[in-house]
Amino acid sequence: MKTVRIKSGTLAFYGTALLILTVIGSVIGTGWKKSMPAGRDSLLVQAPSPAAAPARPVKRPVSPVRVLPDNPWADSILATMTLDEKIGQLFMLAAFSNRSETEYRATEKLIRDYHIGGLIFFQGGPGRQAALTNRYQAASRIPLFIGIDGEWGLGMRLDSTIAFPYQMTLGAVRDDSLVYRMGAEIGRQCRRLGIHINFAPVTDINSNPQNPVIGFRSFGEIRENVAAKAIAYMKGLQHTGIIATAKHFPGHGDSESDSHHTLPVIRHSPEKLRDTDLYPYRKMIADSLMGVLNGHLYVPGIDSTPSLASSLSDKVVTDLLKKEMGFRGLVFTDAMNMKGVLRSGKAQEVNLKALIAGNDVLLYPESIKETIQLIRSAVQRKVVSEKMIDDKVLRILKAKYWAGLHQLSPVSTDHLYEDLNTGEAQYLKRELSEASVTAVRNLGNLLPLQLPSTGPIASVTLGGHTRSTFQKVLDRYAFVSHFAFSSPPSTAESIQEMLRLLAPYRTVVIAVHGITSSPDKNHGITPGETDFVRQLIAQNKKTVLCLFGTPYSIRYFGLTDALICANQDGNSAQEATGEVIFGARSASGIMPVSALSYNAGHGIRTQAVGRLGYAIPENVNMNSRTLSRIDQVAREGIAAKAFPGCQIVVARKGKIVYDKNFGGTVYKSQEKVSEETLYDLASVTKVAGTLQGIMLLYDQKLVELDQKVSYYLPELNETNKQDFTVRDLLLHRAGLLSWYPPLWEKTVSNGVTHSYYYSQAADSLYSVQVAPGFYTRPAIRDSVWKWIVQTPLHGNRDRSRQTAYTYSDLGFVMLQKIIERVTGKPLDSYLEEQFYIPMGLSRLLFNPLRYFPPEQVAPTAQDNKYRGQLIRGTVHDQMAALVGGVSGHAGLFGNAINLASLLQMNLQKGSYAGRQYLQPGTVTLFSRLQDEAYHRGLGWDKPNGSGNSSYVSPMASAASYGHTGFTGNVVWVDPEKEIVFIFLSNRVYPSADNNSINSLKLRRRIHDIVYESVVPESM
Repeated sequence: MKTVRIKSGTLAFYGTALLILTVIGSVIGTGWKKSMPAGRDSLLVQAPSPAAAPARPVKRPVSPVRVLPDNPWADSILATMTLDEKIGQLFMLAAFSNRSETEYRATEKLIRDYHIGGLIFFQGGPGRQAALTNRYQAASRIPLFIGIDGEWGLGMRLDSTIAFPYQMTLGAVRDDSLVYRMGAEIGRQCRRLGIHINFAPVTDINSNPQNPVIGFRSFGEIRENVAAKAIAYMKGLQHTGIIATAKHFPGHGDSESDSHHTLPVIRHSPEKLRDTDLYPYRKMIADSLMGVLNGHLYVPGIDSTPSLASSLSDKVVTDLLKKEMGFRGLVFTDAMNMKGVLRSGKAQEVNLKALIAGNDVLLYPESIKETIQLIRSAVQRKVVSEKMIDDKVLRILKAKYWAGLHQLSPVSTDHLYEDLNTGEAQYLKRELSEASVTAVRNLGNLLPLQLPSTGPIASVTLGGHTRSTFQKVLDRYAFVSHFAFSSPPSTAESIQEMLRLLAPYRTVVIAVHGITSSPDKNHGITPGETDFVRQLIAQNKKTVLCLFGTPYSIRYFGLTDALICANQDGNSAQEATGEVIFGARSASGIMPVSALSYNAGHGIRTQAVGRLGYAIPENVNMNSRTLSRIDQVAREGIAAKAFPGCQIVVARKGKIVYDKNFGGTVYKSQEKVSEETLYDLASVTKVAGTLQGIMLLYDQKLVELDQKVSYYLPELNETNKQDFTVRDLLLHRAGLLSWYPPLWEKTVSNGVTHSYYYSQAADSLYSVQVAPGFYTRPAIRDSVWKWIVQTPLHGNRDRSRQTAYTYSDLGFVMLQKIIERVTGKPLDSYLEEQFYIPMGLSRLLFNPLRYFPPEQVAPTAQDNKYRGQLIRGTVHDQMAALVGGVSGHAGLFGNAINLASLLQMNLQKGSYAGRQYLQPGTVTLFSRLQDEAYHRGLGWDKPNGSGNSSYVSPMASAASYGHTGFTGNVVWVDPEKEIVFIFLSNRVYPSADNNSINSLKLRRRIHDIVYESVVPESM
């Protein structure tokens, strides 16, 4: 990966902890119907008991209750109330938890003095809001309604909480049950924080692309899709005991102005309104809607009174909403401090008009004292009947009873953050984002990209950071060169310079960030960005355009070969988009609105081809909190100086669920380990390199396990090695020595390297690099092989009894020779051609300094005996270094992500990214237990079952397999649990004598946590 910047002008269902609502009654029959005692107010929908709560949306709609039954609690409260207390119930004041104590006291005084009915919280934090909620509730005789304007969850208003995707992003999701689960999860969080009303969902149909205030807040322009999503969101909230409110009645979708600043005009005819704008409201009311919020709009098709806001119109609120559409729930105004309504008169006069029009609750009203005085006077003068006030208050009290306010308890702040940020909630957020990613165009089925036919790949970033999450995801799947404009391209020269840099690349991925939700200034898309993309299209390259923002931005760009709209930006969207490009997941979203020639509802389903993707642990039945304990063990290892840093990857069921880097490349270093850091894999080379080649040749019937090695390597005939087989080498029972130091020591005299073998400068004679500034002759490879052939065996080898197991590097050097003789290619070239390049494993290779700077490679040991330097970027193993860094037993470098992909291919029985690399039974055969006494497969290590391993958990299944590396690595695959575990470190820095990683059993303890995090799947 390289990055170049060009300067413009120059160059789970709603959580496992569903809050139990205190509900009187028992479940009868099926679905959500309940038998309620006399006087129990069901309002429009009953809250479920835990036993009745479904794991998915109910298929049968909840029947609305047309008549509100009598309620003893509500009736008894109403009977004790003074007129002023009744009037106070009609107000929900704005509250904040990020203000001063002076303001908190002022709010508390308003509650006490004016008997306020409720509060709607805005900015702040959950802990502070919980404390204030308890304080304010204690100040009120009648429990307060607590509301929040949380269209995309608590994160819309509060810090340290989850923000779910915008509603237009949700409009791109095909599966409405995901939206239901989101509504239920938001409802669960609201209950936990003492909230009873969420002023959501937005039910407006955004038919006007220039709408400045709704836009991304709407589910889109398809009335059926808006209705379905709004109902799913509503049910999720109400099935967890939260009152949902549809807004902004009668429909704010076709406006070109913002009611916060002026009075928008909706010019639809009555027929158009009923057919389009009112359609979702009608469907929700027919189902189980509990609340409606009236917008401040001028709708002459219903009430042509000049400049009259619809929220103040009895023709809109009473005649249309209540009489014609039959709504019997709570009716709220939009915020009464908005200029769209205040232009109708003084605040107190406007507030009174809203109540007379039919609204039950005034949100965010101004002039509280004056309004109460005016209402009281109107009642006394019989301009307003007290019965009207009583009806509204009784409806409010019944709703409070339904929400559980008759048994109010303080909001607990214990574990509040954890309860509001569960792994299940994070998983759901990710699911929604992934499901919204939409493939809009895919000419010639370019997506997913198939390696290596794509040729060289580049990415260009517009409006974002150079090292974005998106770029990192691309790097996981292929070698990608990254380019970026440091600011939006504004000159022809900057565009031409970028096009020149992109000339060598056949495929270019363009990522557009910084797309705004406002239609002003083309949603933030600059003319230079549009011009650059159009010129790039003309370059006859394969182009993939990725838009991280509103689908309305599509109209500003030309026709690229592939177009993906992620609908909004963020890590989840960027990760999902990158995975779609390479086939780690499919694109399933649809267009929520129309743009260019693409109609709303359009969306291409791309193919998932079995690449390793990303998810959160709960996605694959693992527990996030348990898995997070790995962090502590990793940090303990660094503190104990068992290793300077490490990479850890855990994957399950084809998804990486844990991917973290700890520490530095050396102790007390500013060079922090990242996913780009390469580690010397040492003996992991045996299974990630040589063994993969042997398995492929076995598939091709070019290598037989029980054939003598001398058949492939005739020079072994008439030596002490002429009779053992390929199987013997793989099982380490050929009798070869485990290690033979004299091989490299032959080139050293009295601790000084022999000048015949080495030179400090590379030239035609000394062309093989042993280390930087340290070169040897190519002929040394033949000499080393000759020395290996001549090595003695380990004791007397009796073929009738089979030699006992002795782990040996030399056997894998011989396997390397077999691969090279059979294929006619060097080991590294063969593995790159057959596995690493087509799999996109750009960070799994020999001799990494050919492509990467030393800073991206973790150093190993200080080699004072042989090379006289700190080893960084060349192999630590002396014998592998002597032959130029490519050997069958050592020499491979890599990162944890690329290794995980290779091992996932093994876990998937040789299949990866739509290609069968190995036959399905081959990995099973090679990874099967072949030597019970020494727990070996063919090339693979197996669990020993003793529980004493320093690197393998005793919970690993008998079918699991893996390998370790001398430098501090372990890779392990468990087919039964579908787990891939990678741990990479440079524990040999600065000395290979450091064995703390084993004595502390750090890798084993981490492996234990992986298994402990697995959650049993329900039957």
